[in-house]
Amino acid sequence: MAVVFNSTIKLDDNGKWYIEIKDANDPDDIRVDICLDLDEYEKKIEEMGAEYGGHIDEVKWFKDENVLPVVLDEIRAKMAEQRAKIEEERGEPITPVAEKAE
Repeated sequence: MAVVFNSTIKLDDNGKWYIEIKDANDPDDIRVDICLDLDEYEKKIEEMGAEYGGHIDEVKWFKDENVLPVVLDEIRAKMAEQRAKIEEERGEPITPVAEKAE
């Protein structure tokens, strides 16, 4: 069974973004968590992945219709910063996308 999580970027009533993570791998036990920042998201996705032996096959990204491109750009930039920090600590790329063509 492939382990797939859905992450949806949403806005609260004040226009602040958050990420909803949904684990629907077991239709009888759907789990939804809310993350208010990327640090919390990283922690939650690791916890959810640990329930499957630490292996996640895919994270599918979605956004609500009211999420503006500037919000997506902010989240992308913050995620890129976190990825760069992790890769520097590990000394290697953590995603195939991060690997540089030679």
